[in-house]
Amino acid sequence: MQKITPFLWFDGQAEEAAKFYVSLLPNSKILSTTRYGDAGPGPKGEVMTVSFDLAGTRFTALNGGPQFKFNESISFVVNCETQAEIDTLWKKLIDGGKPSQCGWLKDRFGLSWQIIPTRLPELLQDKDPAKAKRVMEAMLKMTKIELADLEGAYAMK
Repeated sequence: MQKITPFLWFDGQAEEAAKFYVSLLPNSKILSTTRYGDAGPGPKGEVMTVSFDLAGTRFTALNGGPQFKFNESISFVVNCETQAEIDTLWKKLIDGGKPSQCGWLKDRFGLSWQIIPTRLPELLQDKDPAKAKRVMEAMLKMTKIELADLEGAYAMK
């Protein structure tokens, strides 16, 4: 069993969100669903929690009510090998959501994601500070990351 499990608080959309998230990445699935019983606090029979595995990481989604909302202080980073993978995930996650800066977006449930190329840390930590600076400057102008543009900034002389 995974020692630490991210626990996500929703206002009635836990099951919908879990189903959406497992549709995004290969090797993801719903593991279990629990429902409120006679003791509540939610209506009897309604979904209380959904346990799901997202590309090897277990999550729990709770229908806890409107008291708490997601914010950018917590986000999920998805490391992508190709621009096609970035584009596909971005398109699915941004539907009903909103873009931010540098590969960040909020999905339609308000959860923040960072859709990032796996090569980004290498480019930003290059031993040549001028190359790393150009990559950072290029990234700061982007919403969705464009790997070719980062590579172009890196290669400039």
